[in-house]
Order: sequence, then C-alpha cells, then structure tokens
Amino acid sequence: MLDQPLEDIPRASTAWFGPDTGRIPAGPPARVGLIAPVVLSLLVQVPANAWIAAHLPGHGLRWRIVLHLVLAVAGPLALLAARRFPGPTVALVSGLALLDVLTAPVAGPPYLALAFAIAIAVARGAVIWAAVSVATGWAAAILIGVSIGRVWHPGLIVAATAALAASFAIGAFVRVRGARVAELRADAQRRRRSAEERERVRIARELHDVLGHALSQMNVQASVGLHLFDRDPEQARAALQNVKDTSKLALEEVRGVLGVLRDGEAPLVPQAELAELPRLIAGLTTPGLEIALDDRLGGTAPSRATQFAAYRIVQEALTNAVRHAQAAHVSVILERREGADPALVVTVADDGRGFGGADPGASGHGGVLGMRERAALLGGVVEVGDGPDGGARVVATLPWGRAS
Repeated sequence: MLDQPLEDIPRASTAWFGPDTGRIPAGPPARVGLIAPVVLSLLVQVPANAWIAAHLPGHGLRWRIVLHLVLAVAGPLALLAARRFPGPTVALVSGLALLDVLTAPVAGPPYLALAFAIAIAVARGAVIWAAVSVATGWAAAILIGVSIGRVWHPGLIVAATAALAASFAIGAFVRVRGARVAELRADAQRRRRSAEERERVRIARELHDVLGHALSQMNVQASVGLHLFDRDPEQARAALQNVKDTSKLALEEVRGVLGVLRDGEAPLVPQAELAELPRLIAGLTTPGLEIALDDRLGGTAPSRATQFAAYRIVQEALTNAVRHAQAAHVSVILERREGADPALVVTVADDGRGFGGADPGASGHGGVLGMRERAALLGGVVEVGDGPDGGARVVATLPWGRAS
C-alpha cells in the first residue's frame, strides 16, 4: 500500500486527520496542508539560528552563521515543491540538512524541514526516495563528521535516528489513513449511486402504474363515449366527463411524484389506499365490462404501506384485464389471512382468455414484474396465472403490518 501512487488517494486526505469517529474525516484545504509545514519549519529554525548568529563571539565563523541562516530558510522553502515532487524534494532537503549539521558552529535547533519532507514523501508514495536519501545523509553525516573531527555524542545519534524513524512512521500512518478515507468515500459514492438507482426504479414504477392505468381508463371511456354518442348522449357525456376526471387525477399524481423527486414536496393527492378502490373500479366499469368488489375485511385495514402496494397491484391487474383479457366480468376480493403473521390477500380474477398456461412474468407481460417487485419490497408475493375456471388470476399476499 505504501508504494501505491498518491493520485489514487484524495489530496485532502493526505494532509491532516482528526480522530477516527467512524465517518469520513474532512481534511483541511490543500493550501493549508502545503503552507503549514513551511511556516512551522521557519518558526523553529530561523529565529534560533538568528539568535546564534547574534551572540556568537568572534568574527572567524561569521560566514558559517550566514550559511546556517540560508540553510534554515532554504529547507522550509523547498517544501513548497513537496506535493508535486516529493521524491526530489526529500533528497534536496536531506542534502541541506546534512550541510547544516556539518557546518553548524554550535548545537542548533533540529532541522524540522527534513522531518516534514520525509513524512510528505512517504505519504505521497515516494518511499524509496525518502529511504535512500535519509540513509545516505545519515551515513554521510557520521563518516564525514568523523573525518573532519566532529565528535558525535551517542545520545545525539540515537535521538536523531529515532526522530527520523518517527517521521517515516508518521508518513506511513498518513498514507494508510488516506487510503482508508479514499475507500470510505468510494463506498459512500457506491451507496449513493445504488440509492439513486433504486429511487429511479421506484419513480419509473410509479409513473408506469399511474400513466398506464390512466391511459387505459381514458381509452375505455372514450370508446364508450364514441359508441354511445348517437344512441345515448347522456351516457356518452358521462364517459367523456370520466375521461376528463381521470386525466386530471393522473396529472395530479404525476405532478406529486415529480414534486417529491424535485423538491421533496408532499403529494398533491392523497396516497392511494384501499378506500379508493371503489372509485378506481367505477372509472373502469363499462357496459361491456362488469367489475365487482368483494371486501371481506370487516372494516379493518392493514398498514398504509400495505394498502398502497395493494391498491397499485389491483390497479395494474385491472388495467391488464381491460387491455388484454377481453373479459366480461372481473372480481376483486380483499380478505385477511389470520395466523401468527396475518396477511392481506388480494385476488383479482377475470373470465377472459387467460395466459394459456404460459408464465406472464417470464416476458415481462403487463407489468407483472412491477407487481411482484412491489410485493417483494414488503416481504410479500404475487402469483399470476390462469384461474381454475379459465381467465387470468392475480393473487397478492402482503404482510398486514401495523393497522392504520
């Protein structure tokens, strides 16, 4: 993971991180993560070196103090290129730190820019650059220092080595944490896309049911109006009024669905429920088609979610009967199945031509898949096939849920 290119990790995630709270941490702006190491390094290195230059007695070593001040500024400024060129930057800062150590007239402040350069290089994937540069600089400091007569205290060597190792550890931690943040963000995006896809499917199903039923009902009533236009003007007028009412209701329902999608608005019409079935049946009943409702619930009602699903299933079943069945009679039966898990059982049967033994769901016939999906969302099932006496038969079994 430490050798993974940094481009795979979001830029903000490789800067600073807060405590792990189970959510995606928000890193600071990229500019802050770039400037902060530079400023901190300058604040640590420059004032201390300036004080040393002002209080060092004699004039023979003044050129070393000037060089020391230049190095104190050059290292932090080199960090400005660390994000774009982390490998060359850590090599350059290691060289500056080596020169600083070998030319310092007295013990000075730690070369903090090197620690930042190492951590940034490791965090951004330039681990080999950092390891080679630091190892070369460390070995050169020991060997050259001994050759020019520098005396390195063992404690100082141990402390410097520990500080370098800690810089590597911090860089590795930042990189691993950045990879984890990137994974969390990718997972959040996948979940968001999945939720959006489910919502699109739900809205498509709602629009299919609303528009499919409304158009079928309008087609039936318009045909009745045309058929009775000359013989019975009053019934023809009633059929045309039904077309008008159906189109108005369909527009309101579509507007309600799209309003929820657009602004989260409440539906403009009441949610479809079992109490609306008589109105639905009345709109589809014609002189050539009788639809009977047999309500055996005894005044009780299941949960609102179950009622909504049952209404849409009945609506789709009746629409299919009107469009495809060529039936003269359709019955709709509502009953409650008792037991440990009570359920609402909805049966829609007609005396039309049926399916001829074929599975209507295999070819996506007449919204059967949509009915089954609605039931499955609640943990129910829908069975569609030929009835025992011919014709088509739809049986939906839905969990009763909390009574409304």
